[in-house]
Amino acid sequence: MTPPNAPAWWDGISTDVRPTLTHHIGADVCVVGLGGSGLAAVRAARALGARVVGVDAGRIAGAAAGRNGGLLLGGLAPFHHDVVDRWGTEQAGTLYRHTLAMLQELAQEFEDETWWHGSLRIAMDDEELRDCTRQHEQMLNDGLPVDWYEGAEGHGLLFPSDGASHPVRRAMAQADRVESDGAELYEFSPVAKVQSGMVQLSNGSRIEAPAVIVCADGALGTLLPSLSSRIRPVRLQMLATAPATDVHIPRPVYARFGYDYWQQLPDGRVVLGGGRDHFVEDEYTHSDLTSDAVQEYLESCLRRCVGTIAPVTHRWAATVSYSADELPIAEQVDEGVYGAGAYSGTGNVVGVLCGRALARRALGERDEFLDALEAMRGGGQAERLRRVYGSG
Repeated sequence: MTPPNAPAWWDGISTDVRPTLTHHIGADVCVVGLGGSGLAAVRAARALGARVVGVDAGRIAGAAAGRNGGLLLGGLAPFHHDVVDRWGTEQAGTLYRHTLAMLQELAQEFEDETWWHGSLRIAMDDEELRDCTRQHEQMLNDGLPVDWYEGAEGHGLLFPSDGASHPVRRAMAQADRVESDGAELYEFSPVAKVQSGMVQLSNGSRIEAPAVIVCADGALGTLLPSLSSRIRPVRLQMLATAPATDVHIPRPVYARFGYDYWQQLPDGRVVLGGGRDHFVEDEYTHSDLTSDAVQEYLESCLRRCVGTIAPVTHRWAATVSYSADELPIAEQVDEGVYGAGAYSGTGNVVGVLCGRALARRALGERDEFLDALEAMRGGGQAERLRRVYGSG
């Protein structure tokens, strides 16, 4: 069974599904949401010897984890020089290096589901070219991998450590591994309520666990209402073509300050997303149905920017969430209850770091990425207070 309005990523994926949870069960850790971050949490908890049960409302990777562009990029949602401006060089560099380390892990673990040719940030006008120059200078000063790029795609930056993936196959491979390691995973098991020590499913079944980790990017504010005031649901839309023989795109590209992005898959198909900034208020929504306006923009971008005439075969959307400060949320929200999400479009890498970090934290272990993230968020809040009230 494939998800409704299935993305191109689901072509050729097995229709076999894991069981639905229909009985009461106990565990040391319950993970809600089985995308990249949730599966990372399951794996980390199992590595620490915990009994782990994971549930998803639909298919594994059926939501944002399997509906994104597949890009694997270093850094946080804001560009590195913007992070430095807001939080300082040391904290920005520390977080960026954690994402670089995760990219290396993904390359080693998912050789068949990922490809590593770097990524391009292409400037579409003089303003963006100046911003690329600032980013280039800051990253070089901080010892981070970046090269200036001039090529067929245009002028901009090449990030040699970045890559791309088939997100559904990567998630399925991860799920197979954690199950073989003893985790219990259940699909089509939507959650009605999360509380300390228990997860209640919509069908009346429940999971009793002293640690509950909610990794549901687009639904995070719904499942954990205490976080809803800090995040906003955002719809991201994409399309895919038939194999395109009239273009050759060796590495993923993003342009217009990251609002548009595309890659060409090994089989020749082009997947492209973006355009939400042209329809801002319409795209602040929980809906995961495509809209004619954004899809028309995406097809125009496909023809103008990518340059292919290959026919469009798939159109889809996903709901994610963006945080007010553009930092991901990974924290305890109640006794034994933790939430991860609001990756602001960076869930393929940052989400994995957050899910793993919360599993470690829930089981009493330290995680350096989470320590750095908390330091950054605290430092950013202190800086904003100083700007408003002065240094005193």
